[in-house]
Amino acid sequence: MGSKNWIDFKNIEESFENFSDQKPFPHCIVDNFLNEDLFNKLEEEFLPFDSPRWFVYDNLVEKKKALNDWNAFPPATYQFFQSMLAEGFVEKLSKLVGTKLYPDPGLHGGGWHIHGPGGNLNPHLDYVIHPKLGLQRKINLIIYVQRDLMDEHGGHLGLWEHNPLENSPGKLFREIQPKRNRAVFFDASMNSWHGLSRPLVEKAGVFRKSYAIYYLCRPALTTENRGRALFAPRNTQIKSKELDSLISLRANLEESGKVYRQLPPIGPNLGD
Repeated sequence: MGSKNWIDFKNIEESFENFSDQKPFPHCIVDNFLNEDLFNKLEEEFLPFDSPRWFVYDNLVEKKKALNDWNAFPPATYQFFQSMLAEGFVEKLSKLVGTKLYPDPGLHGGGWHIHGPGGNLNPHLDYVIHPKLGLQRKINLIIYVQRDLMDEHGGHLGLWEHNPLENSPGKLFREIQPKRNRAVFFDASMNSWHGLSRPLVEKAGVFRKSYAIYYLCRPALTTENRGRALFAPRNTQIKSKELDSLISLRANLEESGKVYRQLPPIGPNLGD
């Protein structure tokens, strides 16, 4: 499966024209990212929400499921991820970003992501240094595949400004609706607070499905060595010792496994 068969790269190039100038940090939206035939195949192959294969995140700052196990990916999905990590695509993306990028063959923290009714993801900063490759997380790519997710269902991607005095999210600057076949690229290395600006509604049958792929770069000497995501409380959450402890443990590479919720039967995601 070559990229020329499933993607219009000119569409990506046009979307990247103002990438570096976007606020609160560089990002762009690419609609109609995949051709319809491939999109339909990927949507059909997406793992059901109730599958026992998922890695489950369920705590005060996140409620979602994820899976990055290559053995679980059906053929079209497997080939799609392989193509997105191939040298040709990564080289083209590097030129658009202006930084030499590297793929992560292990999809650390990436792969399939799904939020069900009440799904949540608090504002957070992603891990900085890949624990196995020693490279810095640079570009996040999220592709939405849920066909019937409406605006009123929530689940929007929120982009927050950075409050340097408190190292926390500031003003919610932008909300991006997770429309079908919409891709979002953003620079995850610039105090890039992101998450769900609105949790998914508590309604049966409402799901937010996405593919997540992360691209890496060589870190600068001054780069922070954070191996897990750093979350922040929502403005609506009551601050407590329990919440502070959870956030601290969640950001700790050695301790985070205690607070996700549960380990999966196979294919641990353990990345964000």
